[in-house]
Amino acid sequence: MKETLPKGSDRMELLQTFLRIVDAGSLSAAAVQLGTTQPTVSRRLQTLESWLGCRLLQRTTHVMNLTEDGHRFYRHARTLLDSWQEMEEDLLESADSPSGLLRVLVPHALGQDHLIPALNEYLTRYPRMNVEWTLHDRRPDFIAEGFDCAIQVGQISDPSVVSVLLAEIPRIVVAAPGLQPGSDEQDVSWLQTLPWLALNTFYRNEVALTNSNNNSLYRLPIEPRLSTDSLYAMRNALLCGMGVGIVSSWVVEEDLAAGRLIHMFPEWQAPELPINLVYPYARYYPARLLSFMQIMRTAFQGARGVMPRQIT
Repeated sequence: MKETLPKGSDRMELLQTFLRIVDAGSLSAAAVQLGTTQPTVSRRLQTLESWLGCRLLQRTTHVMNLTEDGHRFYRHARTLLDSWQEMEEDLLESADSPSGLLRVLVPHALGQDHLIPALNEYLTRYPRMNVEWTLHDRRPDFIAEGFDCAIQVGQISDPSVVSVLLAEIPRIVVAAPGLQPGSDEQDVSWLQTLPWLALNTFYRNEVALTNSNNNSLYRLPIEPRLSTDSLYAMRNALLCGMGVGIVSSWVVEEDLAAGRLIHMFPEWQAPELPINLVYPYARYYPARLLSFMQIMRTAFQGARGVMPRQIT
């Protein structure tokens, strides 16, 4: 005979905990994402298994796998919880007044600079919303990490996500004044003689530049003296005169105006980098996400150093 749930147990809470354990890959990771403790998560799992009368997860010291019953229950639980959330969104939340928590992954540079005014607009317009603003230059695992959406710089190759182009970032070749070419060094090939810095998120061992006057392409193999994944570290290294590099124009706009950096061979530019809002495919999208998307679509209008998507 199936056991009854202990007093105070909530079916939806147990389902959510089980799904989070599976998606996160461990009890400890699920506890962090749920804002609780590992013993609490373990207790909820034990309660669920006792109530259902079957083992859902097979655990060893280093491995956690779904049992056959666990696979079946996961499919049912996912469908049930998605339907419940859809109903909840439809009945309790309107597009004009979303509420709850929005979890967003954003790149370090943009997340500390360009996107803060848009974030402020979102929180001001929707006072019942809270935002978890995670800064990291990587691709998200939406299911395992629980992010609602992400801002990504660069091409999107993941077929499991929806991407919305927000803007494009011009990229230019810059260096400290001591490295600028002389009057007899006007050919772009002169860049081969300089030490290079690489932003390894976007280029490592080769530089590709296009001439804005005739669209000719120049490829330059490089052996960077310094490679980094930080746009701000790259800027500071350039200011120190460590070498020449390619950066987003908005990052060095003030340095160029003040003469701290020089725009090398202005007619030659690297390909623009797209800025996309990405989120996983779903049967429905909550109002909190749709409202955020609406604000992000205009976030770069008038922003310095970027080319916003044309609003149609």
